[in-house]
Amino acid sequence: MCGRYVIGSAPEEFRAYFGYLEQPNFPARYNVAPTQPVPIVRMDQGRRHFALVRWGLIPSWVKDPKTFPLCINARAESALDKPAFRAAMRRRRCLFLADGFYEWQQHGEKKRPYFVRLKSRAPMAFAGLWETWTGPNGEEMETAAIVTTQANRALAAIHERMPVILSPEAFDFWLDCDRVDAQTAAALLLPARDALIEAYAISPAVNRVANDTPDLIKPATDGDAAEASPGGIRQPKTKKDDRQSSLF
Repeated sequence: MCGRYVIGSAPEEFRAYFGYLEQPNFPARYNVAPTQPVPIVRMDQGRRHFALVRWGLIPSWVKDPKTFPLCINARAESALDKPAFRAAMRRRRCLFLADGFYEWQQHGEKKRPYFVRLKSRAPMAFAGLWETWTGPNGEEMETAAIVTTQANRALAAIHERMPVILSPEAFDFWLDCDRVDAQTAAALLLPARDALIEAYAISPAVNRVANDTPDLIKPATDGDAAEASPGGIRQPKTKKDDRQSSLF
């Protein structure tokens, strides 16, 4: 699954990478958690647009969101058929803006956190699905979920699932629900190639949602973290980011 991730690039870098029309200005966030507002990209009349939605999809047919499970992830293997996601797969596909995500590996009686990102340090585009829920009094709430798939070999030692990471060449194919049907779009829902990503152990400070600073993605330096790195994953240096982080 994907339960926490990072939105760290500058707004102009995200805009250039995802190619949306709007020019939003938003702060870096290093510990994005479910139910928080998150940026997505979706297509309308052939153009890509930026939007803010709640992370945790609520299907339009739900009567009371309080009684519906929190759907932060949609499994690629069942998204075409599962009632909560099949309508969105047909008509409301999107991309999540990200720079990497966190995953936890069972390590004895505890779980050790890892940060996963592209080796190129480019932004990440998670395949996503979005919906609009309308309440009994006409109130509306837009929500979304990240599509996940089986982990590739590089991450399998850490966790069995990972987000579907799409390349820029696949953006329009995934987003264009008018021209690309759900069954065809589902062909993109594959694990990322092993050579594209890197993962390394980080501090358990990420476990606390209130912690939201660039220090969260610094490689762990203690001996236990080094031993826990599967396959001898290297401990790369992180880029400095002095921008203030806060919620939208």
